[in-house]
Amino acid sequence: MILPEFLKRGDQVAVVSPASAVKPEFIDGACHVLEQWGFTPVPSKHCRNNAGYYSASVEQRLCDFREALLNPEIKAILCGRGGYGTIHLTDFVTIDELKDNPKWIIGFSDISVLHAMCYNAGITSIHSSMAKHLALFGPQNYCNNNLYNILLGHLPTYIVPSHSLNRTGTAIAEIIGGNLAVLSGLIGTKYDLLLPDKILFIEDIAEPIYKVERILYNLRLSGVLQRLKGLIVGQFTDYREPDANGDTMYGMIHRMIEPYNYPVCFNFPVGHIEGNQPIIEGAKATLNISKDEVKLHFSL
Repeated sequence: MILPEFLKRGDQVAVVSPASAVKPEFIDGACHVLEQWGFTPVPSKHCRNNAGYYSASVEQRLCDFREALLNPEIKAILCGRGGYGTIHLTDFVTIDELKDNPKWIIGFSDISVLHAMCYNAGITSIHSSMAKHLALFGPQNYCNNNLYNILLGHLPTYIVPSHSLNRTGTAIAEIIGGNLAVLSGLIGTKYDLLLPDKILFIEDIAEPIYKVERILYNLRLSGVLQRLKGLIVGQFTDYREPDANGDTMYGMIHRMIEPYNYPVCFNFPVGHIEGNQPIIEGAKATLNISKDEVKLHFSL
């Protein structure tokens, strides 16, 4: 994997909105945090705009992203928000453009599309909170601070409490993943990120239990689910639990992976929550799940 250059004081960080519209005050607040960290924020021309559901037209969003990507002075790209719309860029941004201009792309949710594109290009990226979280919680927030440290080259080690459904063991592999519904839309394409022989992390918002089960059945039938090295089950939010059949999300996931013997962690702090810890997509990771705790460590 290609490792983008780590940042230093004064480096430029572009702020773009490749998907849904984001409140201008969140863009401004994120820029203020970047300044407090010693970076130079470069908000894109259309990142504060509003074009219906989207931040701008496809052409404008593409122009903003490509300008940030191709500018050698820009060392990282912070996405303003997820939502929907990043998929529109896949027709126009080439793998060669990504390979020739490796830089840290930061975001989550719908931005999982960009992480999939980066992985296909062989470039690591950062699954992390975006403008709203930076603006509302500031530079010293523990998740924001972990993002800052990653950008400087200081890799975090996460230690989280055990969960009753965890399966113990150790896995060492590349770590990939993100929003499950978004990534399921890329299955069968060149940007498919739901791959075997990896440590996979998943999260989602407002997806009913049966829809998540449907995606997991797809992965089972394709042979991916049984060939994972490890599974990190993050936060699933804004859905009905139990469902009409009395099922719970974690209970369903546990049932789906019960035949396999790789380590599994439930309730990891990643997803649409305040404590959304940044994960380095494509990095080599060590996942150690013991009876008492879960430890996740990255190496590059």
